[in-house]
Amino acid sequence: MTEHRPTRVVLVRHGESVVTVNRVVGGPRTCSGLSELGRLQAARLRDRLVDQSEMASAALISSAYPRAVETARIIAPAFAGDVDVREEFGEHDPGPECDGLTFDEFVERFGTPDWDGDPNVVLFPGGETVAAFHHRVRAGLDRVERQHQGGTVVIVCHGGVVDVAMRRALGTPMTGGFDLHTRNTSLTEIVLARPGRWRLVRYNDAAHLDGLPAETLRAGDG
Repeated sequence: MTEHRPTRVVLVRHGESVVTVNRVVGGPRTCSGLSELGRLQAARLRDRLVDQSEMASAALISSAYPRAVETARIIAPAFAGDVDVREEFGEHDPGPECDGLTFDEFVERFGTPDWDGDPNVVLFPGGETVAAFHHRVRAGLDRVERQHQGGTVVIVCHGGVVDVAMRRALGTPMTGGFDLHTRNTSLTEIVLARPGRWRLVRYNDAAHLDGLPAETLRAGDG
């Protein structure tokens, strides 16, 4: 029998983004990267990872959204390899009709989304359903597990992606039951201890942000 080696997956939510500060639905078409505070948050995380040296041999993967790629490039000196950009770890895609609307404009046109409801219901006209988003992210995680079995992978992603990963690991439904409020540049670590059995090591570890101003918070932001 082949011995199973645990696979360590560390999820990093990107730094504070410009679209969050401006209260804009920032999908892949209109995301404009990090705010000044977001870049400072990412630099704090980089310094922490360099000082601890614990991720030096890890693979570094990023969502293709500019706010995630910028975060990944800032923390990249803590890693030996290059940034591997993958679209499957992007945030819930609102589609071209909603991408770039202010949050108030979106609510005025389409109402407040029911994030706890049926995951197959269309919340963003022309965009992904919650179910489609979950399937995409889960397929990406399956791929990571196959490619990096027994190793450590750091994925710079989004609040929604962290939510999918946590629900997958805990075996919960796609919606409802609990809310996660994942901080910018925080670390969430899960370990595949054996096939089908995940272990949560830490969630929302943001010790490196101590002393920085609070980031902008907005419902549904990723």
